[in-house]
Amino acid sequence: MTALKLLCIFAHPDDESMGMGATLAKYSAQGVDTHLVCATRGERGWFGPEEQNPGLDALSQLREGELRRAAETLGMKSVHFLDTVDGDLDRADPAEVIARIVAHIRAIQPQVIVTFPPDGNYGHPDHIAIGQFTQAAIVCAADASFADAQNLAPHRVSKLYYMVDGEAFINFIAPLMGDMTFPVDNQIRSEVAWKEWMITTRVEMSAYCITAFRAIKCHESQMPTIGPLADAPEEMAAQVLALQGTFYRAFSLVNGGRKVESDLFEGMR
Repeated sequence: MTALKLLCIFAHPDDESMGMGATLAKYSAQGVDTHLVCATRGERGWFGPEEQNPGLDALSQLREGELRRAAETLGMKSVHFLDTVDGDLDRADPAEVIARIVAHIRAIQPQVIVTFPPDGNYGHPDHIAIGQFTQAAIVCAADASFADAQNLAPHRVSKLYYMVDGEAFINFIAPLMGDMTFPVDNQIRSEVAWKEWMITTRVEMSAYCITAFRAIKCHESQMPTIGPLADAPEEMAAQVLALQGTFYRAFSLVNGGRKVESDLFEGMR
């Protein structure tokens, strides 16, 4: 049987650990090849005193190192970058970004891809952009007439998932996190929880939540973004992370229906 492969395509270092670290740790432990394509190096993600900001180049190196340590903690097979700039992803050349993603899809040959939903989880423009680029790249990767820089053979992905936050998770963390709003183009955006009935897939991964929290803590520069959870004991943080593991099946070539899945590879085992 062909080895099972899961490819996550996200915008920033830490998206993988904070969003679905326990799920990745579980699949890695089960022998699934887990891979990551990260669009940027998060070079604008500085949350310390501005006078201590190391600048784009230094911060990109710092955050790349954090990501590689987190990926190792989660047991991931590979980490790749698209070399786009943090905060500018939605203004990148679509043809260039899509072609780069296509090359990674064809080289890795995953059955399953996970990316951000159309709302970017909380309206982040980079999240929205990488989700759109990923969906276009899935189509192009299967198209034999689409040429990538490495001239790789086409590859058809069997399933696409959105990494989504359900109501139970958002309702639990909202009091801990305080104000989760931020301005974009003179409008206020914020987290919008997915209704419980909208979630198609729930992965039981509570046994791997401490591993996920250790991966999150590898992203030391980003700890201010998670509020009190950053200083919580591992066992307490694990209880919060256990509310994750929720996904929306955007398309599948191998299964369907409204029965809630417990496995991203359902229909392929």
